[in-house]
Amino acid sequence: MDQLQKKLYKTFYRVIFKMSGRRKIQRNINADHSGVCFKPCGIRRDQLERVVLQEDEMEALRLADFEGLYQQECAEKMGISRPTFSRLVESARKKTADALLHTKALNVTVKN
Repeated sequence: MDQLQKKLYKTFYRVIFKMSGRRKIQRNINADHSGVCFKPCGIRRDQLERVVLQEDEMEALRLADFEGLYQQECAEKMGISRPTFSRLVESARKKTADALLHTKALNVTVKN
């Protein structure tokens, strides 16, 4: 099998068996973020676009921005690597800025 055939086989296998990379490891989340939603004043919620913030992204924001901890400390508290924490907090900040700047509702989703 040459390289191209191997790539095609791998892609075909993933499509057929719907493999989606590695599983997320369990993250330690020390605050309850269930039922949290923010929206602009004066606009009905059903008329707004929504931005969904995952619970682990909300926890990353809480630790980094509210608690003021260094990224390494935050990562240790959440039980994840520092690069993973960095990606989480970057994603959370981008979503929050999008919601604030473009008058969108911000929902926090809790996964069981």
